[in-house]
Amino acid sequence: MKIIMLGAPGAGKGTQAKMIAAKYEIPHISTGDIFRANIKNGTELGKKAKEYMDRGALVPDELVVDLIMDRFAQDDCKNGYVLDGFPRTIPQAEALDAALAKNNETVDYAINVDVPDENIVNRMGGRRACVGCGATYHIKYNPPKVEGICDTCGAELILRDDDKPETVLNRLSVYHEQTQPLIDYYEKAGIVRNVDGTQDMKDVFDAIVAILEG
Repeated sequence: MKIIMLGAPGAGKGTQAKMIAAKYEIPHISTGDIFRANIKNGTELGKKAKEYMDRGALVPDELVVDLIMDRFAQDDCKNGYVLDGFPRTIPQAEALDAALAKNNETVDYAINVDVPDENIVNRMGGRRACVGCGATYHIKYNPPKVEGICDTCGAELILRDDDKPETVLNRLSVYHEQTQPLIDYYEKAGIVRNVDGTQDMKDVFDAIVAILEG
């Protein structure tokens, strides 16, 4: 079961990816994790990626795909995987498809967790992060026991710059421009499955399970 997660920043696709991975005992793969593991282990691919990252440059698509294919070759991926955060653009999707095709493989599902922009702005604007231990809360969905204070360490809770409405709207506009076309790309391949991401987290997960087992 080879799954790609699609959805805007803040749509909850990362949470759903972790739940899918746990239920089906397949790895949840994010490009960030792959980069960190390869750099930490000093692999050849990791060294190449680090050169770009140290310069503040984007790691080229071909190298990212090489890192991902290297990860797919590991034993824990034999029954599939959930890929989260890649591809983000059409050229990345084409490069990934070409690399998979060499192994006679294809992606089975592209699950799009669909949430309207205004919901995402409201959702992320309600997030609060602890300045002490980094714990996260939501003023509506997961409030602290005492307003503005972390339950765990008693430090102050803040609205991070990343979660401010203007930053979120900027990230969403980049998403619509670059990543939204991916949905059309995978639609043409016939593998997109849309899920209403405005529902409760468990309901979203149940809808995904119904797709995967349908």
